[in-house]
Amino acid sequence: MDMDQFNLELSDPSHQFHIMHMEIALEEARLAEQEDEVPVGALIVSAKEGIIARAHNQRELLNDPTAHAEMIAITQAAQFLQSWRLENCILYVTLEPCPMCAGAIVQSRIPWVVYGCMDPKAGACHSLFNLLNDPRLNHRSRVVTGVLENECSSILSEFFQKKRHNRKGFPKLS
Repeated sequence: MDMDQFNLELSDPSHQFHIMHMEIALEEARLAEQEDEVPVGALIVSAKEGIIARAHNQRELLNDPTAHAEMIAITQAAQFLQSWRLENCILYVTLEPCPMCAGAIVQSRIPWVVYGCMDPKAGACHSLFNLLNDPRLNHRSRVVTGVLENECSSILSEFFQKKRHNRKGFPKLS
């Protein structure tokens, strides 16, 4: 298969390769939810090594505003590859990356970003900003959206619905 055909196939959000890896990112999001973290999961797949990083949000656990799933996964992948350049990798994340994470994606040279659902309040790939394809920056990423969108959106909606319900003094939902 030539590179153009490969890139065209990977642009399809229903590609089985994307579905399989987004399901793993959703497993990570469920782990975050179990830890009472915002349920966002991420993983990084190397073209040569396969899955080299898996992570979920850990801001509450680590008391660290930068402990987003993408940031942790990028750090893990860089350590695995012994390089800050993640040039032959794909980042999968259940929620559209924020500006901080998009900046880290640009800095790490990740060529492909695949995410599940959009983030209208903080998204930096399409929703509010388009940092991954800003021609003023030194690197751009191909972006695929909507992979398992309903599942990725549902886990977040349900999490925040429970949070709002519990804040109103109602008994906790199990």
